[in-house]
Amino acid sequence: MSVLRQIILDTETTGFNHSDPDNPDRMIEFAGLEMKNRQFTDNNLHLYIHPERDIPEEAIQVHGITLDKLAGKPVFAEVAQQIFEYLQGAELIIHNAKFDVGFLNAEFARVGLPTVESICPNVIDTLQMARDAYPGQKNSLDALCLRLDVDRSKRVLHGALIDCELLGGVYLKMTQTQFSLTDQFDSISASAAAENRVPRPEYLRVLRASDEEVAAHEAYLDKLGETCLYRQNIVDKVTAE
Repeated sequence: MSVLRQIILDTETTGFNHSDPDNPDRMIEFAGLEMKNRQFTDNNLHLYIHPERDIPEEAIQVHGITLDKLAGKPVFAEVAQQIFEYLQGAELIIHNAKFDVGFLNAEFARVGLPTVESICPNVIDTLQMARDAYPGQKNSLDALCLRLDVDRSKRVLHGALIDCELLGGVYLKMTQTQFSLTDQFDSISASAAAENRVPRPEYLRVLRASDEEVAAHEAYLDKLGETCLYRQNIVDKVTAE
């Protein structure tokens, strides 16, 4: 059986408009954390990328990445194949997937590579998941961390790597399934009642003690002596059953 490979992904950019014909915004940070069977692996990818353009001050205030910090870092064309191969065949988990996938597709197109959708079997948008689960509430990553008790104390500014780590915790909390025996029994009973059947599964059938078994039990207690403090309570309970 094949193991589902998932990548929690985030990017940082110079802005919001990757399709500007004159001065498009570019990707400056990429982070991907791999997960298999809901367990993080060590196969992660984190890259800083020189955008070949300026970084507006309003963007710097969000992620703290200046052009000076990216001096000597590779341009996207130099890491495109590495990112492409890392993502290929994986299910992606992204908060506000339209944004990050849009930037990746724009960057891939510049170097002649196929789209994200063509190489990844599925893209999960946790923002849409949160909107469906918590309608009318704030569903930013910070808000979800607070709501789901995911520690975000290390996050001062937005950053692709730390945001991936937080999103991983959020995704696992949002998708975890918890069943108690009571929940299962209630579900079985409700389903059975709806179908006019006895609302108790066969493996929960109660077998009551026969007269012979009750008599044998009393005889055994008699052997313990009349001073047995619990004798009458036990006999009464077995008889009532």
